[in-house]
Formats: sequence, C-alpha cells, structure tokens
Amino acid sequence: MKDKITALDLAPAELSEATKAYFAKCEEKLGLVPNVLLAYAFDETKLRAFTDMYNDLMLGQSGLSKLEREMIAVAVSSINHCYYCLAAHGAAVRQLSGDPAFGEMMVMNFRAADLSARQKPMLEFAVKLTEQPDKIVEADRAALREAGFSDRDIWDIASTAAFFNMSNRVAAAVDMRPNDEYHAMAR
Repeated sequence: MKDKITALDLAPAELSEATKAYFAKCEEKLGLVPNVLLAYAFDETKLRAFTDMYNDLMLGQSGLSKLEREMIAVAVSSINHCYYCLAAHGAAVRQLSGDPAFGEMMVMNFRAADLSARQKPMLEFAVKLTEQPDKIVEADRAALREAGFSDRDIWDIASTAAFFNMSNRVAAAVDMRPNDEYHAMAR
C-alpha cells in the first residue's frame, strides 16, 4: 500500500481545466496536491462537492479563526482515529499556532493542551457532536454562547465537526493515506 493513496482501485477521471488549475494552485501554495483531492479525482462531481464544502468551512467567512477550525478538525479526527486527517490537520495546527508541541498535544489529547476559555467549550461541543449527537441540548449551545460564540459561530462549529466526521469515515473506509510531506511540516 506504500505508494497508493487508497485501498481502492479507482482510475482518475479526465479532469476539467478548472480542476487542473485548482490542483496547480494547491501545488503552488502547499507544495503538494493533498491526497484527499487525488482520492476524489475519480469523479469530478464528487471532488467539486468535497472541495466546495471544505473551502467554505475551512477558508470562508466565519467568526471562527482558521486555527480554531483546524483545531475542530483535529479534535474530531482524534476521536475517530483518522490517520489521514490527524497527519494533515495536525500539520495545519502546528503551522497556524506556530507551536509544534501544541499541535502534537491536539493530536494526542486536546484536553491536555493549553486551551483558552473559548477553545475548550468549542472542542467539547465538537467532540460531543461526534460521540453523542443525540445528547446535544440547549445547555451545550448556551455554553458556547457564554464563551463568546454567536449563533452563526455555533452553526460553523457544528458544520465543521460534521464535515470531518463524514470525511473521517470515508478516509477510514478506503484506507486513505496522507501525503508524506505532512509529517515533517511545521516542526
């Protein structure tokens, strides 16, 4: 499996010029095309749906910082033991925080990390939504409001956590492998 991106044998589709340009932009900005994008490249419609949602949640307008959104990705992925997302988004937390030890702590056990009064309830909510979505109650949303989150922010926390729960499950199902480069980033 060393050089395979997933355990599935899906041939890449003929990609549109727009998607080829998107991959080139990834290469330029990141120094790589994330394997998750290459994994979805067998079906451009699915790839576009994935990237549109990802880009909106992780890069779009939000009351959440980019670091907070990456922290949600890591906390959810840690609960789900998603190797791909822990490698990729752990690297993003290391990079955005400027603190490799903090990034590693987030991957291993976010509750042991030095979290702010804002970050702790945000991550606890994301984890509860991951582990026990049927147990989310108004008190959970109230705790987020008390930490300074707006109702729109709560939507973004929930949407980001839900997206990574979906993504983690697909990655696990197909044995998706992270790019080797993630392991050395921001160390």
